[in-house]
Amino acid sequence: MMASSNLNPAFAYTVVYVKDVARSVDFYARAFGYHVRRLDDSHRWGELESGQTTIAFTPIHQHETDDLSGTVRTPHFGRERAPIEVCFAYADVDVAYKRAVENGAAPVSEPEEKQWGQRVGYVRDLDGIVVRMGSYVSKPAKQD
Repeated sequence: MMASSNLNPAFAYTVVYVKDVARSVDFYARAFGYHVRRLDDSHRWGELESGQTTIAFTPIHQHETDDLSGTVRTPHFGRERAPIEVCFAYADVDVAYKRAVENGAAPVSEPEEKQWGQRVGYVRDLDGIVVRMGSYVSKPAKQD
C-alpha cells in the first residue's frame, strides 16, 4: 500500500508533436475554435487555451527531447494512427465537425449517436492525429 502524501497533481499539458508548430497552432484555432495562448518566436512551442489543461505543440524532432527520451515515431500507412487521440467536447457536435472539415481537418467519420449516450464524430489533423469530437455524455435512453 502506498503511503499517503500531500501530492495533489493537476493535469497541466498535453503535448502534441507536429511537423510545423505554427501551422498546427493556427489549424487547431481555426478548426476547433481554440484561442492561441502562445506561439514563441522560434515556432518551436505553441499553446492553446483549453480550460484547466493546456494543449501544447512542439516539433516532432528536437535535440532536447530526442536525446533525452527518444525520438517520436509517426504512422507510415493510411490505416495506422498515432498512439494518442485528442478529444474535444461540444454542445453541438455537428456544427463543430462541419467547422473542422471546412478548416482543413480530414473527415474520418461523421457524427453519430453512440449507445453510451454521446454523439461522436472523428477527423484527422494536419499530422494525421485522430481528433474525436463528441457531445457531453448524457445518460443513455432506457431500453424496453
